[in-house]
Amino acid sequence: MTQNQFGETHQNMHTGTVPPQMNHGGHEVFDVHEMLSGAVATLNQAMILRPHVKDPELLDILDRQYRFTLDEYNITVECFKTGMDPSHPTSSYKMKQGNDFVYGMKPSQPKKPMQNANEINDEMISGFLLNSAKTNATAKTMAALESTNPVVRRVLADSVPNCIEMAYELSIYQNKHHYYQVPQLAQQDMQSILNAFATVGQPGMPNNTVQ
Repeated sequence: MTQNQFGETHQNMHTGTVPPQMNHGGHEVFDVHEMLSGAVATLNQAMILRPHVKDPELLDILDRQYRFTLDEYNITVECFKTGMDPSHPTSSYKMKQGNDFVYGMKPSQPKKPMQNANEINDEMISGFLLNSAKTNATAKTMAALESTNPVVRRVLADSVPNCIEMAYELSIYQNKHHYYQVPQLAQQDMQSILNAFATVGQPGMPNNTVQ
C-alpha cells in the first residue's frame, strides 16, 4: 500500500495499491475538473475585459485578483495531478478596500442586456468579476466537500475565504460607485430579527456509563 505525507495508506479493494497521483475519488475528480474549468474561464474573462477598464482603481483590483487567482489555479493543478503538497501553501488574499458600505436605495435606470459591445463599462466589468468570484467560491466549496484526497481538500478549503474576500472587495467597489445598492429593513423589523435568537450555555453531558 502507498503511504502519503500524513502517514496514511490508500488501497483500492479491487486493484490494490493506490499511488499518490491516483488518490482521488470519482466525485472529487469530476467536481475539481469543473472547478478548474471555471477558474480558467475566470482568468480568460479577466484577460478579455482588461483592455476595456477605464477606472484605474478597478484595473488595480482586476490585476491583483488575476495574479492571485492564477497562483491558486497553479497550485490546485499541482496537487490534483500529484496527490501531494503543491510547491507552496495557499496564500491569503488581502483587499485594499475599507469595509464601509453605503446603505439605502436611490432611483436608477432598470438593468437590461447590452445590445452592442461598445456599451461595456466599468459597472458591467466589475459585475462580471463579482459574479466569477461568487461562482468560484461555490464551486470550490462543493469540490472540497467531495474531495477524498486530504491535500486537495485542504487547498480548496483554504481557497474559499480568498474568493469571499475578492467578492467582498468588488461589492464594496461597486457600492462606492452606486452600482451595487444595499437596502435595509425598517429599524423595528431589523431589531426583531436580530433578537429572534438567544445564546445558551453548554449542557451537562449525560452519564451513559453501563453499570
